[in-house]
Amino acid sequence: MKTGIYIHIPFCKSRCIYCGFYSSTLFGLQHDYAAALIKEMHMRSSEFKELGCIDNTNMVDTIYIGGGTPSTIPLSDIQEILNTVSECFPGNPREVTIEVNPDDITPEFVNRLRSIGINRISMGIQTFDDSRLQFLHRRHTSSQAIDAVRIIKDAGIENISIDLIFGFPNQTLDEWESDVQTAVSLAPTHISAYSLMYEEGTTLYRMMSEGKITQIDDETSLAMYKYLMDALKAAGYEHYEISNFAKPGYRSIHNSSYWHNVPYLGIGASAHSYNIGTRSWNIADIRQYIKAINNGMLPSESETIDATTHYNDLVTTALRTSDGMNLDSISPTFRQYALQCADIHIKNGLLKHTDNRLQLTREGLFVSDMIMSDLIKI
Repeated sequence: MKTGIYIHIPFCKSRCIYCGFYSSTLFGLQHDYAAALIKEMHMRSSEFKELGCIDNTNMVDTIYIGGGTPSTIPLSDIQEILNTVSECFPGNPREVTIEVNPDDITPEFVNRLRSIGINRISMGIQTFDDSRLQFLHRRHTSSQAIDAVRIIKDAGIENISIDLIFGFPNQTLDEWESDVQTAVSLAPTHISAYSLMYEEGTTLYRMMSEGKITQIDDETSLAMYKYLMDALKAAGYEHYEISNFAKPGYRSIHNSSYWHNVPYLGIGASAHSYNIGTRSWNIADIRQYIKAINNGMLPSESETIDATTHYNDLVTTALRTSDGMNLDSISPTFRQYALQCADIHIKNGLLKHTDNRLQLTREGLFVSDMIMSDLIKI
């Protein structure tokens, strides 16, 4: 069995108001953190046997360097991290992704990325409206984002994913249509688009709680999602996961592993790992992470995944995808339960049952959370 490696780089020059992920502005710890990542990989190199990777010469299928903002750390550190992955987890990965910010992109930077083995870039653009970029506390401008896509292509990296956000306070459907059309004109191979989320603990959530901003209404948000689906389909993208669209042959292999029950290792502060039977996560504190690793300890917690948890995980991951949930992959007892709960949604045209798979229909995508909740076993 092949698997993926996720490496978390939690550093950001500034924090976006909507972000609920673990990140830090402690740039003085970058070198020590990179050294700790390398030590953790050496400490965990034997874990691949537990993931079923018997062939020690061909383990890794994907590498994903995420954050935070990985493009803010020295390229020499990124190169050493990738060298250590090759040393500790041999393989010939098909996909090596790094997340970047548009304002970090220069021809020299991208050429270096390509030279050290990066073949896919994921870029957080979010919107092409400069006023909304400022509202989010993003560092880049719309023109920088557009230039960045062109620079990456000119450097010879064609596999480019961009992130978009819709549903800003007071955003109109026409404004969202403009964002989508600008994205389509750039022709990235992959587009991820998410409704703006108000996560508790974020600045955005506090602004809403204090009455400074108001969430967009559900009807407008739904219209934006429908437009997104139709526009990207017309532009040749396949809608392969609720929030993800790809040109044929350019689905995210790494992220697809999360949705299709493939084991993976997470390296770094707050990173998660999964090996079918257990799930583990590292401490979300850079200083404590570095200290523990330097003392030869893995600063992580774990939980055992029982049969019910495994079934529920499949409901909330595989059902998100166009491939759907493979009923052959679960026991007869859970299969019967899933079909019993799905029956009403199949009759209402929200789910379809074909080739022993449950899949969301187009109408089902709009109420996916409700459907998944109904199929979960308490």
